[in-house]
Amino acid sequence: MPPHMTDDKRGGERTRRGFIKAAGLGVAGAALTRNSEALAQRRGARREMILYVGTYTTGASEGIYIYRLNLLDGSLKREWAIAGIRDPSYLTLEPGGRFLYAVNEVENFGGAKSGAVSAFAVERKTGILRFLNQQASKGGAPCYVTTTESGRFVLVANYSGGNVAVLPVLPDGSLGEAVDVEQGAGTGPNRERQEAPHAHCVLLDRANKYAYSCDLGTDKVMVYRFDARGGSLSPNAPPSFSTKPGAGPRHLAFHPRGRFVYVLNELDSSVTALAHGAARGSLRELQTLGTLPTGFSGANTGADIHLTPDGRFLYCSNRGHDSIAGFWVDPRTGWLRPAGHTPTGGRTPRNFVIDPSGRLLLVANQKSDNIVTFRLDRRTGALSHTDQTASVPSPVCLKLTTPLA
Repeated sequence: MPPHMTDDKRGGERTRRGFIKAAGLGVAGAALTRNSEALAQRRGARREMILYVGTYTTGASEGIYIYRLNLLDGSLKREWAIAGIRDPSYLTLEPGGRFLYAVNEVENFGGAKSGAVSAFAVERKTGILRFLNQQASKGGAPCYVTTTESGRFVLVANYSGGNVAVLPVLPDGSLGEAVDVEQGAGTGPNRERQEAPHAHCVLLDRANKYAYSCDLGTDKVMVYRFDARGGSLSPNAPPSFSTKPGAGPRHLAFHPRGRFVYVLNELDSSVTALAHGAARGSLRELQTLGTLPTGFSGANTGADIHLTPDGRFLYCSNRGHDSIAGFWVDPRTGWLRPAGHTPTGGRTPRNFVIDPSGRLLLVANQKSDNIVTFRLDRRTGALSHTDQTASVPSPVCLKLTTPLA
């Protein structure tokens, strides 16, 4: 049965609106906010974005939630929920913003050991999603999905399946059956988490010539050559980069200039900086740093990693320490320097997102059922609370897009 839509006007959550709290602002802070709004209106600056929230539906969640993000004060207003779609834990938007794709992180679909990927058309003025179709992901527990720059193919990482699959996008945005599946192999030293390959993400480089997939189970970043015409993947030479044994690579991020790649390692809470050879798809380690403060001895796993749009700062989320770790990025060498930790205002921060201007960072705290907005200082990289929080059941993925006027 296709998903259906519910409207927040029926009496759902209403987000708080308030002023950014900072010492000494008072009335001056309120006046500054009003002046900023007036200036934005005069300049025609965009004041809102649409936020899509992926969730797990095993609890109170209905499915995919749609919010309006106020770019001036960081507040979130719930608009819709797309209900009836099971465990849409990770989302991606087609580069033109016309379609959204969500993994269904399940183990069985269509009578096979597979999860699924759901396709939606996006109504760009409102952000409302219209269900198109579902296709098998060709592996259990799909946990990551991305599209090619052309929008012609969707790539999905299947965690328990231990593989990466490529699905074609049809002219109306719906998905065809997978045209390629690349199966991982091997194990790692962590017997509980690395008993088999576990593909955890897949991303393409800027030229869409190579696809990179973090395999948490084998401590490898797999590198594939990508055929943009037929959608096929083939092992690169060399076919992978190996992290420290037991590190558990989970997510990666490309520096905007394309010269560096940063890998977040889930199991040992570290981040690895890599030199990226764009011509051959090569990866070479520069350094590996911990994402936790000195002296912390509690349980923790890394979750997500993102750079600011200008590439000056990098952030990683810590689940257990419940913080965002910040790093300064050397633009010449790609090396990282620790810049401190910011509590996320909730438990188990999963995914987070930085708005295109680099001024706001939003965190999805999975186990405290909330999304918290932070102000990002583009000069120093420091994060500060905006006092803006939205209640969302089990949020695990955040994606922003710009509505049409």
